[in-house]
Amino acid sequence: MTTELVTPGDVIGKATEFKAGKGAYVNDTTIYASLTGTRRIVSPLPESLDQRAVVEVTGHKAHGPIPEPGSVVIARVTKVMARMAAVDILCVGSKAVRENFAGVIRQQDVRATEIDKVDMHQSFRAGDIVRAMVLSLGDARAYYLSTAKNELGVVSAESAEGETMVPISWTEMQCPLSGQTEQRKVAKVGN
Repeated sequence: MTTELVTPGDVIGKATEFKAGKGAYVNDTTIYASLTGTRRIVSPLPESLDQRAVVEVTGHKAHGPIPEPGSVVIARVTKVMARMAAVDILCVGSKAVRENFAGVIRQQDVRATEIDKVDMHQSFRAGDIVRAMVLSLGDARAYYLSTAKNELGVVSAESAEGETMVPISWTEMQCPLSGQTEQRKVAKVGN
């Protein structure tokens, strides 16, 4: 088995000598790479009728996970404004991101009901950790996110005393030290 780094469009073999495997395609009698990654030649199985080796490209996963519409992300609130909250996306699903992705939770995407009555400052605070769903790629600066489901919203928040607050309802969290309650759009955790 031999390996070399290839990019899309690179010639990686002839169809007379090889079969195209994963990450490869045939055009006329030439096999081309369709991914960036490592070219591998895999010997055929002894019982195979076609005794040509398989040439394939194994893509590298150096870029890490990328938020896509429909994916659930974990994000940290960086700024709360009257009509939106700015966030930094930390994880996509259960995987940490390797790049910085900005997100925005707009007022109309905080909850599913009584959208016009949403107060952003009573839903999020800077530093809160939220679970949200990616709605779309948004504008050039940020992904549009939503917390308009019961399982989405604030999952962790700190009180003024620096303690991790405990959710006491879907709209409130409480400091275990002082007993002080604060308004939040709380995510329903567990089953």
